[in-house]
Amino acid sequence: MSKPKIETRFERGLFAARWLMAPMYLGLVVSLAMLMVIMAREVVYYAPKIMVLSSEDAILSVLTLIDLTLAGNLLLIVLFSGYENFVSKLDIDATADRPSWMGTVDFSGLKMKLIASIVAISGIHLLKRFMEIGEKHAETPFDPTQLRWMVVIHLTFVASGVLLAVMDLLAAKTDKH
Repeated sequence: MSKPKIETRFERGLFAARWLMAPMYLGLVVSLAMLMVIMAREVVYYAPKIMVLSSEDAILSVLTLIDLTLAGNLLLIVLFSGYENFVSKLDIDATADRPSWMGTVDFSGLKMKLIASIVAISGIHLLKRFMEIGEKHAETPFDPTQLRWMVVIHLTFVASGVLLAVMDLLAAKTDKH
């Protein structure tokens, strides 16, 4: 027995609705371009000062650049994996520069990459704040309460990552029904 025509049209409409996500991925491309502009601004700001920066300030500037790079990597992972998992496969030839993970990251893998990136970004930001303790010219003045909350938030990210990994491990061990 075949499905009623209205049900078939409804299901096709639902399936086509995934394309409503495409403009959101385009917004992520714009966000990546914004991060690139911010990265360029940071490099232009720090490069002329390289001869007068203290080692601590040099490390802080490098951590800032790493932070921006990790955020860009996170955007790319979400952009490619999300588009391929939820909208459409990317019809790109298997060229030498195609990342090996493209087309292989499922939703579970995307979650793990996402939380790992968030933990790394949070850790770098926390490290920057720790390094600024006692600095007279720090970006933001030292606030023990704020720093305590930053540690709590970072540990929450870490715990979330561990719990997601455990849930994925348990799900992988259960029989698929």
